[in-house]
Amino acid sequence: MSEYQYYEFQALDRPLSREEQEQLRAISTRARITATSFTNTYNWGDLSGNPRRMLERCFDAHLYVTNWGTHRLMLRLPKQTLPLPTVKPYCLDQHVDAWATRTHLLLDLTSEDEGGDWIEGDDDSLAALIGVRDELATGDLRPLYLAWLSALAAWELEDDDEDEYQSCPEPPVPAGLGELTAPQRALADFLRVDADLLVAAAQASPPSPRKSARPTKKELAPLVAALPGKEKDALLLRLVLGQEPQLGTELLHRLRGTLAPAAVPGRRSAAHLLDAAHTLRTERRRHAEHEQAAARAQRLTALAHEAESAWQRIETHIATKQTPAYDQAVALLVELRDAYAHTGRDTDFHQRLTRLREDYQRRPGLIHRLDRRSLR
Repeated sequence: MSEYQYYEFQALDRPLSREEQEQLRAISTRARITATSFTNTYNWGDLSGNPRRMLERCFDAHLYVTNWGTHRLMLRLPKQTLPLPTVKPYCLDQHVDAWATRTHLLLDLTSEDEGGDWIEGDDDSLAALIGVRDELATGDLRPLYLAWLSALAAWELEDDDEDEYQSCPEPPVPAGLGELTAPQRALADFLRVDADLLVAAAQASPPSPRKSARPTKKELAPLVAALPGKEKDALLLRLVLGQEPQLGTELLHRLRGTLAPAAVPGRRSAAHLLDAAHTLRTERRRHAEHEQAAARAQRLTALAHEAESAWQRIETHIATKQTPAYDQAVALLVELRDAYAHTGRDTDFHQRLTRLREDYQRRPGLIHRLDRRSLR
């Protein structure tokens, strides 16, 4: 397949009207359009509409995936649940963007990887990611911080100006970066957040307080009582008018937001975080290499103790006179050579190898393989 583009839009707070569905049909004759969704896959051509405008007018979430490495998630939330000034510190370069309409706050989160990690047949869907919208609406800023980390790593690849990294401040650090929710883990994977960078960032993140997924009546009652009188009157008026299906959800988000822990001010620079991630990555790789070396040493020691059995298996492979068996015999000889060297018995190995070459000198296929692996 030479090209693949997947577009998905979801309407969550209210269904699409018949007129809106007809307008969307004018954008694409092949798309699957329902009262709550618009999906289409392109193997040639492209969407004729503007995803940002479509989100502003009709939808609350948008997913875009391509086989050349683009991952894009866009979300729309009522302005009352997530103010633009709260989001702005997390915006970075073209990878994290936010803007507001008269009624909504919109987020545009993008990850690009020309190396590509798209696999044909993968389940491209908003389902795993959509939960971050509710989390943001309740005051959980971890999804924004994850998007900023993704943008920071991309920025490092595109620009090596150390001064810019030093002068780029860290945004507010939300609690619980070391214990992400399932939607947040899915978002981190989707935006390709570097694991070491996330670990470095989480070092300044306080633990997330434990609370139930839905506040109880006992928790909500004092929050409702504390709402300003004018705000209560305005909410009641909107409720009586009955023109906002999402009002109940919005109010719950408004109240739950007061329960969300405040993010602590960011005190580190982008350069500090990138350096810390590099240190963690180096230590992790060094530890992995040490473990691999220790495991190999253990394996070679065990093989050296079973050398006679290994020589018998080599003879058995050679006796078949079959090409695959020759390859197996030579591969085992290479391991056996390393095992003898590991235990300081190189001379013993070469004496046995010399006898083996003499015994099978009329097997050109075997001798050629021995020479190619420097088994002389």
